[in-house]
Amino acid sequence: MTRIDIAVCTFRREALSETLASLARLTVPQGVQLRVIVADNDVEPSARERVAVARLPMDIAYVHCPAGNISIARNACLDHADADFIAFVDDDETVEPQWLERLLAEAEKGAEVVLGPVRAVYAADAPAWMRRGDFHSTLPVWVGGEIRTGYTCNVLMRLAAPAIAGRRFDLALGRSGGEDTAFFDAVHAGGGRIAFAAEAWVQEPVPANRARFAWLAQRRLRMGQTHGRLLAERHEGFARLTAAALATAKCAACFAGAAALVFLPVRRNRFVLRGLLHAGAVGGLFGARAIEPYGTVEATAR
Repeated sequence: MTRIDIAVCTFRREALSETLASLARLTVPQGVQLRVIVADNDVEPSARERVAVARLPMDIAYVHCPAGNISIARNACLDHADADFIAFVDDDETVEPQWLERLLAEAEKGAEVVLGPVRAVYAADAPAWMRRGDFHSTLPVWVGGEIRTGYTCNVLMRLAAPAIAGRRFDLALGRSGGEDTAFFDAVHAGGGRIAFAAEAWVQEPVPANRARFAWLAQRRLRMGQTHGRLLAERHEGFARLTAAALATAKCAACFAGAAALVFLPVRRNRFVLRGLLHAGAVGGLFGARAIEPYGTVEATAR
């Protein structure tokens, strides 16, 4: 019997009920036993009743782990996991029936971590350039033919793998975000292989407060800060200055590209957002204070 715990971290989000309902519709492969862990990161146990009334064909465990720091919730899931694998999915996502089956099939080829894609679902009143360019969907990034980091919005991990066993999410990144990037970066550095299951889809609606350029800009800047902090851990002195100079040059090139494409909103905004990513990296290299959207009202839209 292969045991899999499905972890859902939540913070004051009504959509959790839809996430749990989609888990109830999962196709479970023969020989697999599932359990769901819901980690409530609110000060008050606001999700307890929502979990209590959920109707799932597998066991469900509720863990209250305050407050306002997503790393606390993720670590609570790891602490309570008692399985061969743990899968993470967000509390505003719904999974397709074959989601877990496809992640597991890829993991059985030997990978320690398997990522799946996240398909953004836009409202009709979302900006046209945003819908055309699909700025919110999530896919892994390949560097030199391999995936070097990951995310927790759609992932399966082998808990006993040496690169994963005992590892936890950084509490210092639990309000700014980027804790998952740092976690999987360390897994990769520790010898863990990260694979991709291209058909293991989850869907995520884009609420109005995220269907804005300002939200995307803040997110890219924060992502750059995380990348810069990771670079700073590996570079000192002249090497750090060189990395900062390279990021600055890339930032300038992106903004120049945006200026040249000012009348093409999809391509222009891609260049601007990429430039902000590099700008954030420069700040992260030199210890700039991180943006901290989590644990506040904004956390409900993470």
